[in-house]
Amino acid sequence: MRGSSWPPTADIEALRLRARLYTLIRTFFAERGVLEVETPVLSEAGNTEPNIDSFTTRFSGHRDAGAPERWLRTSPEYPLKRLLAAGIGDCYELGRVFRNGEAGGRHNPEFTMLEWYRVGWDHLRLADETVALVQDALALAGRRADVVSTTYRELFLHAAGVDPFAADDAQLRQPLAGIGIDGDGLSRDDWLDLLMTHLVQPHFPADRITVVHDWPATQCALAKIREPAQAGGAPPVAERFELYLGAFELANGYHELTDAHEQRRRFLRDGQVRAGRGAVQPPLDERLLAALQSGLPDCAGVALGVERLLMALAGTDRIADVLAFDFGCA
Repeated sequence: MRGSSWPPTADIEALRLRARLYTLIRTFFAERGVLEVETPVLSEAGNTEPNIDSFTTRFSGHRDAGAPERWLRTSPEYPLKRLLAAGIGDCYELGRVFRNGEAGGRHNPEFTMLEWYRVGWDHLRLADETVALVQDALALAGRRADVVSTTYRELFLHAAGVDPFAADDAQLRQPLAGIGIDGDGLSRDDWLDLLMTHLVQPHFPADRITVVHDWPATQCALAKIREPAQAGGAPPVAERFELYLGAFELANGYHELTDAHEQRRRFLRDGQVRAGRGAVQPPLDERLLAALQSGLPDCAGVALGVERLLMALAGTDRIADVLAFDFGCA
């Protein structure tokens, strides 16, 4: 009987490794003057990103306490940005987040996210700091990794033989022809994601940190968009980076969008995509938009999946191996 299975899914050494990693993270940021903060897990607003589903719950107390329907956070990003707009400066949070429907070998519906922001930085400078943190974490396991930094376009040209900005949809689908993907209803961005996850990412060397920056503008709802320096047909790119350790996607960072009107437009665009899929429409975070309107400082932010990093340190493909109790045993 599944309900009677009581032992932890991770062994004791994996739990000790997690504790050592938490100590390392807090020391890393304390030495750099980055403040640890704690923000709410429940919110009146939800995440509009079309590929993320949120959990909801209801508050049963007095209605004047606030909206009864509450959304469990999928990241602490929105309240952290409100703190930034209030002038808190460099800050980070290490805590649990929740994503509905994400369960499997590498996913758990609740997991730990480390998210931090640096005022006055761009995405490339923050990528360097993220590399430094990951290298320090690898040292816990007596390891170190080579580092390769590349643009999204250079990566696809080298690894998949297609230009992700210029190729038509048929050219994007062709390298995946032998995998048996049902392409019904898939968008261009969906095909780019499939190329990354099925063809490019699995071949990253295990002992390498790969930083991929300057992504398609359509894939970055919260990043600044940079127009090409010169004319000539070069597309605009989002000032975003992703960091991989081997084939593990560990971190996703942005040079943050600070324009409230543009942010609202992107939220509404997300809503249109969700409506087309028949998905739930979470309320927009009007408090975040008001914070942006009041003045979010120029900054860069990044979210790092702690379990993914622990999996890489422990040399396992199973997220259950680094969780005291996974979703099936909770």
